[in-house]
Amino acid sequence: MADYLLGIDLGGTNIKIGCFDKELNLIGKTSVPTGSEMSPEAIVEKFYATSNDLLSDNGLVLDDVCSVGVGVPGIIDVNTGVIMACPNLPLFRNVPLKDMVSARMGKPAIIENDANAACWAEYVNGAGKEVNHMIMLTLGTGIGGGIICDGRLIHGPTGGAAELGHMIIELDGRPCGCGQKGCVEAYASASSTAARAAEAVEGSAESSLAAALKENGEITCKDVFDHADNGDKLAKEIIEGSCRALGLICVQLANITDPQTIVFAGGMIAAGDAFLDQIKHYYAQYIGGLYQKGSLEICFATLGEDAGIIGAAALGLTAVNN
Repeated sequence: MADYLLGIDLGGTNIKIGCFDKELNLIGKTSVPTGSEMSPEAIVEKFYATSNDLLSDNGLVLDDVCSVGVGVPGIIDVNTGVIMACPNLPLFRNVPLKDMVSARMGKPAIIENDANAACWAEYVNGAGKEVNHMIMLTLGTGIGGGIICDGRLIHGPTGGAAELGHMIIELDGRPCGCGQKGCVEAYASASSTAARAAEAVEGSAESSLAAALKENGEITCKDVFDHADNGDKLAKEIIEGSCRALGLICVQLANITDPQTIVFAGGMIAAGDAFLDQIKHYYAQYIGGLYQKGSLEICFATLGEDAGIIGAAALGLTAVNN
């Protein structure tokens, strides 16, 4: 009987694959390198070969699998499973990946944006497990997002919903990679937090971060948090600005969708409770009394780096059940 699920997280540098039972217990996982130059056909063949190796290592075969879910960092037509564009994989343009995966693996397949897949993972098996209305923000190089209302992922007619990092918080503010100005991503992502610190230091602001910039040629987001922990005034101000931006976005999202939980994921949450407490502080400051959402929980994700494969596998199961 086919009682197992495959979850695949396709990235620009690695493919992560996990095998799960139908209760989403992890049976085994693996990771193999990929590259931006690889064709869709080569990627799908790597899915097939690596999945077979993983299954064999765990005493299983492909016949034991009932579905395959794939998370992709790109723009997807979720109805057809066609990848419209994928910035880290330039050969993935108008690629019918769902049909390709299903044909090669011989299983029902579902294709989803990677941020949505991670959001779904936290909803079904993580920080949002007890709710039906949840939002997730992933804090990394950029800011990704996912929205779940009434137990369903929100996609929009073109699949472009939940681009939460591109909500504008400063009119005519800092330029963002998307072409807009003043996006929260331009203030509160890991890369923009580091960039704001570097700009301040290069503008002659006094900071212990100047030594890091001189020694390494750059300032990282981790540098900013480390120096803030050691009492550096500028670093504290930079982190405070990031938390202010994130608290403000929580207010907007609370007023738009009235979620039960807002979950933060990504590398920046390694900063710990002090970081989360500052975000909550600004949320409470800006939400206002009339629309106070006292029951809203703001918390960190719990599934870590496995969220992508867990969410993809769980979404693959919906392809079977539907």
